[in-house]
Amino acid sequence: MPDILLVTARPQQLAGFVDGLRQAEDVVLTVAKNADEALDRVRASAPQLAVIDSALPHTAPLALVMELLQANAMVNTAVVSSLPEAEFHEASEGLGVMARLPDPPGPEDVPGLLERLEGILPLA
Repeated sequence: MPDILLVTARPQQLAGFVDGLRQAEDVVLTVAKNADEALDRVRASAPQLAVIDSALPHTAPLALVMELLQANAMVNTAVVSSLPEAEFHEASEGLGVMARLPDPPGPEDVPGLLERLEGILPLA
C-alpha cells in the first residue's frame, strides 16, 4: 500500500491529481501545506513517496528534497516542475529524484507515477 505525501500550498489547483491519487487502489495520501509540515511528517513516519509542488511558500522544491533526504534518506521524491526534462535533470542531479511531473500534474499523470514507484519499492 503506497504511502504518499503531497507537499503543496495549492491543493485546489492540483485537485485532478489529488483525486487521481485518492482513487488509485491502495494509496494512502497525506497533504502537507508547507516544508515544515512535510519535514514533521517524514520524521514521524516516512512515506514511501513525497511529491513536492513547485509553488511552495518560502521553499524551493529541490531544497526541500535535500532537507527530506537529510531527515530520512529512504523517502523517494517526485517534483512538480515546469522546467523541460533535460534542464530538470541537470538541476536535480545527485538528489535521486524519482520523477518530474508537469506543472500542474493531472489525473493522467497518476498511473505512470505509481508504476515508477512500484518498480522501486521493495517487494512485500
